[in-house]
Amino acid sequence: MKAPYLVCYDICDHKRLQKVFKFMKGRGVHLQYSIFHCALSWQGLKELKEGIEGIINPEEDDVRIYPLPSQPEVLVLGCGARVPNGVILGFF
Repeated sequence: MKAPYLVCYDICDHKRLQKVFKFMKGRGVHLQYSIFHCALSWQGLKELKEGIEGIINPEEDDVRIYPLPSQPEVLVLGCGARVPNGVILGFF
């Protein structure tokens, strides 16, 4: 069973930032600059953590993975895109 997570990161080095972004792009929905929404199984979460740990420098970079409620309510204020075109958020 998959659960929703919000992955946020602040990467100091531009090369590492690009690597983390590329890694995350295949695993979740890109919401804002360094924020992704992911639906992950326990194994998927483990693989995500291990993949990111292999890229970042823990002395300089900050990555946070927040579990979300299973039935989240999303409030969007301002002009930001609600959900990118062609993307369907679902929880399995």
